[in-house]
Amino acid sequence: MTYRTILHEALGPVARLTLNRPERANAISAGMLDELASAMDTIEGDDAVRAVVVRGAGASFSSGFDLKDQMERRPAGVADWRPILRKDFDVPMRFWRCPKPTIAAVRGACMAGACELALACDMTIASETAYFGEPELKFGAGIVVMLLPWIVGPKLAKEIILTGEDRITAERARAIGMVNRVVPDAELDEAALALARRIAVIDPMVVRETKRALNRQLEARGMLDALEAALEIDLGIEGEGSVDKRRFMEIARERGLKAALAWRDSRFDAPAS
Repeated sequence: MTYRTILHEALGPVARLTLNRPERANAISAGMLDELASAMDTIEGDDAVRAVVVRGAGASFSSGFDLKDQMERRPAGVADWRPILRKDFDVPMRFWRCPKPTIAAVRGACMAGACELALACDMTIASETAYFGEPELKFGAGIVVMLLPWIVGPKLAKEIILTGEDRITAERARAIGMVNRVVPDAELDEAALALARRIAVIDPMVVRETKRALNRQLEARGMLDALEAALEIDLGIEGEGSVDKRRFMEIARERGLKAALAWRDSRFDAPAS
């Protein structure tokens, strides 16, 4: 299949997916989500593939879900938002549910929905230039895939999410459990492939069943039900529409996305009254 927003490579027993919109910091559009789902269908049905690596083209992993999609489509109300958020949730979770091990290779920005995709992967390797964040609340949006508390614990997750933290360095991400290891930027791709190839040597049935057992450790504690409940809460947030989100989108449509981001960040730089 020919893709427009991703690359799909077969590297021996490893399938490598590249988010391929570097001119837009690999923002995850609706079209990219469709292509990722299609690629994962192919990967899961191919017995020759024993591990999956996902990375971003250029300087960033991804800036997150594409806000320009929302600017153009103008969804309003629960009925409009439900299919959008369902897709935004289901595709990143493919990397959790995939019967083959999934590895995120992150350099540069890994924000919001992209951060959630990286968290959904079984392992994450970051380069020294990588930084992570969940900035959604800073402009009145909710969290689509609420995986962070299951990875770092509730206290840290609340701090990161409720403050909209968007500059978690690679080393801090490793220290709090978001990342397995940090490597020099030039070594990132080879380190991710080396890890995938090491796993690919093992009997795929054993890997598949052991991944299922490992995932079950969290799922048995109610993780999947909690994620669905959080998605339903986010649907309510987006369906109602916050004052902050409406203002952000107004500025974005009138003056561009950079101006809207500047407005968002300026509110947190202002001294308290």
